[in-house]
Amino acid sequence: MRVNEHFKRIAPAVAMAVAVSATAVAPAQAQALPPVKPAEVSGNINSGGSSTVYPLSVEIAQRFKKDGYTGEIKIDLIGSGAGISRFCRGEYDVANASRAMTDAEIQTCRGAGLDPIQFQVGIDALTVVVNPRNTWVRSLSKKQLALIFSGQAKTWKEVDNKWPDTPIKIFSPGTDSGTYDYFCEHVFVDASGKPLSNRRDLIPKVQGVNLSEDDNVLVAGVEGDIGAIGYFGYAYFEENRRKLKAIAFEGVTPSATTVANGRYGFARPLFIISSANIMKSKPQVAAYINYYLSNVDKVIRKVGYFPEPPARLAAARNLWINAMK
Repeated sequence: MRVNEHFKRIAPAVAMAVAVSATAVAPAQAQALPPVKPAEVSGNINSGGSSTVYPLSVEIAQRFKKDGYTGEIKIDLIGSGAGISRFCRGEYDVANASRAMTDAEIQTCRGAGLDPIQFQVGIDALTVVVNPRNTWVRSLSKKQLALIFSGQAKTWKEVDNKWPDTPIKIFSPGTDSGTYDYFCEHVFVDASGKPLSNRRDLIPKVQGVNLSEDDNVLVAGVEGDIGAIGYFGYAYFEENRRKLKAIAFEGVTPSATTVANGRYGFARPLFIISSANIMKSKPQVAAYINYYLSNVDKVIRKVGYFPEPPARLAAARNLWINAMK
């Protein structure tokens, strides 16, 4: 339960996210999802969005096909915001997101006749990384990250005068990324901890900043420059840990333990998003989401993320059952 309390503390909207379109049922009332037979499922599935959720969805899709599904599953990597926008326009059956939908996005979807359901499928530890030749940085505070990513500190010495006068080179997800939104909301805050109104505009204004929706581009950028720094989902660090050095946030390193006990301040939920009318009109989409929720715990650690607490995964499964009534 401590990780649930942590989410409520760092992002109140997240605590409500699993019940956007239906009420989550307590674990004791949880119902089992009906079995899925992928070989009997026909029809194509269009999806896309978050680069963070992308490797998890690819792993699920590959297993779905290996188990007999013969249709096509399209998974675009374009960022959470862009994925949600395309979903609301009817271009996607499923959106992948590394953040909860905003109220404005929910209303846009509803205005288009789609009542979005946000299925919380896992937990990520947003990870700040530097080049492995960087021997001086072990941990960064929120204040130091704000100095770096707002461009106020142009060299590492300006972050800490004990560090070398090496120029800082910033690599950041693009502005359509849910990772970008999450980072800005939690790093660029006022003295009371409230997010700054101009927080989303700060990183793109930094001279020489490198923005990309493809986290592999960010990995390559940080790997290639001793003064580089970047951030992305834990899975991309896990896959490239020989090329990168993970930095502790406020003295706490990202790990399964620090995520589960609520100590790591950059833990965040991961979502797939659809709607009841899509799931009912396209049985292949309902089957895919059912399969996703039934198998995500089997693959999530392999991908590099962390499983939901049982109560939250049960709530997501109940959302599927309620949507299909």
